[in-house]
Amino acid sequence: MHLIRVGGIALNQTPLDWDGNRDRIVAAIVAARECGVAILCLPELCISGYGCEDAFQSPGVQRMAWRVLEEIEPHTTGIVVAVGLPVRFESGVYDAAAVLADGRLAGLACKQHLAGEGIHYEPRWFRPWPKGRRAQLAVDGRIVPIGDLRFNCGGIRVGFEICEDAWAADRPGARLAARGVDLILNPSASHFAFGKDEIRRRFVLEGSRAFGATYVYSNLLGNEAGRAIYDGGVIIATGGRIAAAGRRFSFTDHACTTAVVDVDATRLAQTRLSLEPVVSSGDSDGESDCVSIPFTPPVLAPQRERSAVDARDAWETAAHVKEEEFARAVALGLFDYQRKSRSRGFVVSASGGADSSAVASLVALAVRFAASEMPVAEVASRLGVARSSAERSRDDTVAADAEAGMRRLIHAVLICVYQSTAHSGPVTRNAAKGLADGLGAEFHEFDVECIVQDYRAMAASAVGRPLDWRTDDIALQNIQARARAPGVWMLANIRGALLVSTSNRSEAAVGYATMDGDTSGGLAPIAGIDKAYLRRWLEWMEHAGPEGIGSFPTLHAVNVQTPTAELRPPADHQTDEADLMPYDVLDAAERSAIRDKQTPLETWQRLQVDFPEHAAGQLALWTERFFTLWSRNQWKRERYAPSFHLDDENLDPKTWCRFPILSGGFARELAELRSAASM
Repeated sequence: MHLIRVGGIALNQTPLDWDGNRDRIVAAIVAARECGVAILCLPELCISGYGCEDAFQSPGVQRMAWRVLEEIEPHTTGIVVAVGLPVRFESGVYDAAAVLADGRLAGLACKQHLAGEGIHYEPRWFRPWPKGRRAQLAVDGRIVPIGDLRFNCGGIRVGFEICEDAWAADRPGARLAARGVDLILNPSASHFAFGKDEIRRRFVLEGSRAFGATYVYSNLLGNEAGRAIYDGGVIIATGGRIAAAGRRFSFTDHACTTAVVDVDATRLAQTRLSLEPVVSSGDSDGESDCVSIPFTPPVLAPQRERSAVDARDAWETAAHVKEEEFARAVALGLFDYQRKSRSRGFVVSASGGADSSAVASLVALAVRFAASEMPVAEVASRLGVARSSAERSRDDTVAADAEAGMRRLIHAVLICVYQSTAHSGPVTRNAAKGLADGLGAEFHEFDVECIVQDYRAMAASAVGRPLDWRTDDIALQNIQARARAPGVWMLANIRGALLVSTSNRSEAAVGYATMDGDTSGGLAPIAGIDKAYLRRWLEWMEHAGPEGIGSFPTLHAVNVQTPTAELRPPADHQTDEADLMPYDVLDAAERSAIRDKQTPLETWQRLQVDFPEHAAGQLALWTERFFTLWSRNQWKRERYAPSFHLDDENLDPKTWCRFPILSGGFARELAELRSAASM
């Protein structure tokens, strides 16, 4: 039996935050060393940050990353650490994992497969390292091994799969197993998407079984660069079983997970595998692919010689995993967005409807989730919220006052503003105020009807006639939404806060939003989620809520309403679905047309199968409406505030879904649909 303790740490980093990233890495190494970890895996590109984008091409960024690596080097006494950074070699830049051992740099393993689909643009900045190639990197007077390398750390053989390497069909792990590695480290920057964690767990488990090795996967954590959210979640597997798994969506700077593994057991498993022999394909100078590192792993104390356990929270295996993931991912995204943008809270134009109520609830959840991991005083400090001495004393005196302290903090970071016009009613006003009071938010009411009338009079004077709902319907609706933007923008400016847009993905698909009105804001946190799901999530929040947090009963007044823009006269009984189509049909049409790239005719045929309760002719009209509105409104999607990536179906043209602003509008395809429907 040969026992060692291995570990992985999820880190919350920020692109180009050199000092902050270094300090968090050093703190993570200290925490791992205190746990008796011998070999530690940190996330991909954690020195520079993963989301540097075109800054990766800057020689200055590459030099600074190397300088920070050298600053981290002395802090690795008594431990082997894999830490990620961009490295320039010959004519390209490579995504590398530097192996630091006992205070010195031993070598660099480079990523062999680059992620270039969807949200990822790695081939724009990096080159894939050719499998089997080894070389020498000369930098700052040092000669360092670089390439497709193994590392012999005091008799423990270590290899790498860096993020996408494990998702590729030609995984490096098979070649590493044939070369006798004991431990495969996977430094990752794998963005959150619904259900993705189970896929990661499968490739970690399968890697440990198929390669006869211990596998350590470490992911980034938090909202790193603005759009992508990383859920963390270290996974350690050995012999085809999970040895340890860390919690996801932590609000801390780093989350450490460790496990004791038996090297002799994995070596025995490896001897039983049927593996293709690997023929060396190194450079012509015949260099070995294995870097030897003199290293003595720390002796395990008796109390540490127990395998760690799968530390997943109860919610991760419960019935409402998607609801939990949505709540935790967006809350973490908002929390990090506020502190990293140095904003002093959020302003929400609260209509009393589903979208703005969801956004306000998510801001409150951000504070509550953070306070479940750290004292309220620390949450306030991380968010940059000043607290009076009386508040500090009151919050720190008795645990019973924790709820009051949390509500004071929510009040400090969340401002809800209900803005009424002549068409606003008491139902939405009471819903908005009731929710704000229930959450603990600051609440204001602005009456913008006089502003609407002033704009209406100016426009009527310009066109030389009175404006009328029969001829000017869209203009009269839009001016009400636009009249609401300046006041909340001004309040946000005064407070140094961030105005949050409340648009959802279903509205983005068909342009059912007023530009510079309800789209106003610096962040659109729910623009990646469809309206039908959002309404289900609000029902869940009303009655159940996240594990450890509970329900928000004041959402009842929101959930009993029929969604409406409330922009036409009340006598018109305006509803969103009457203006568009049922939201479940709209979302199904979007998935068929945009995710699955189906034509209007194919989409209509699919809708007939999925929605037999609606007449074929009606479904054809809705299908045509969807494609027409989609193609007309790409310009709106191009102008939306940054949104969070929540699943691999989003419509953000900057990260996922490209479409021309000007197009033929599916004219021939829609004619084909109309012909088929008429038959």
